[in-house]
Amino acid sequence: MKETFWIYAIGFLAQGFFSARILVQWLMSERARRVLSPTVFWVLSIAGSYLLCIYGWLRDDFAIVMGQCISYYIYLWNLNLKGVWRKVPALFRWILLLTPAVAIALLTGNAEEVMEKLFRNEDIPLWLVIYGCSGQILFTLRFVYQWYYSRKEGESELPAGFWIISLTGSLLIVSYALFRHDPVLIVGQSFGLVAYIRNLVILRREKTVISAGAPEGIPAAEPGEEVKPEGGN
Repeated sequence: MKETFWIYAIGFLAQGFFSARILVQWLMSERARRVLSPTVFWVLSIAGSYLLCIYGWLRDDFAIVMGQCISYYIYLWNLNLKGVWRKVPALFRWILLLTPAVAIALLTGNAEEVMEKLFRNEDIPLWLVIYGCSGQILFTLRFVYQWYYSRKEGESELPAGFWIISLTGSLLIVSYALFRHDPVLIVGQSFGLVAYIRNLVILRREKTVISAGAPEGIPAAEPGEEVKPEGGN
């Protein structure tokens, strides 16, 4: 019972970081009246990804572990795009970069046991593993899309497609979590659903205002930045 408590504690802490990133991003976007991609969003993402990967392993849940593999490095890429990565001490940067690679190497070195533990688990039917993986894959693809979009634009952004994919993937993960009776995933994803919908509303409103050509259509700056109207008008 004590062991289970600590496993759930790690999971809830990870979801706490993920929920915090959404809450901060949401509040900053509401204040700026446009969808922002703040640095703190990516810092909290890294912290949550580390812990959720540990939680997924302790829960013998391949779907959770797999979901962190790609998005982790996209979080780091966004921090680099924002100019934060180079400010991190070199030793800490190496630790962040190598940790996932070391984890994969350890899993590969014990592949047979891992396959037995994750794919032939009597507590999780294979169809449910596949279903959970599909949700995690879609949820991870939101950051692949965000990376592609931001790379094309030359700055870190969270476009409408990111929130649409987030909403769809989250619904799949919640349904998976209901089958698994996993309170960590249910609580974490349920909170995100509200923020995903709200960001889409903000984007829709911003697009409408810009199309109308109203003064309010001038993009607001992130807190601490000054917005100057074009043309001196």
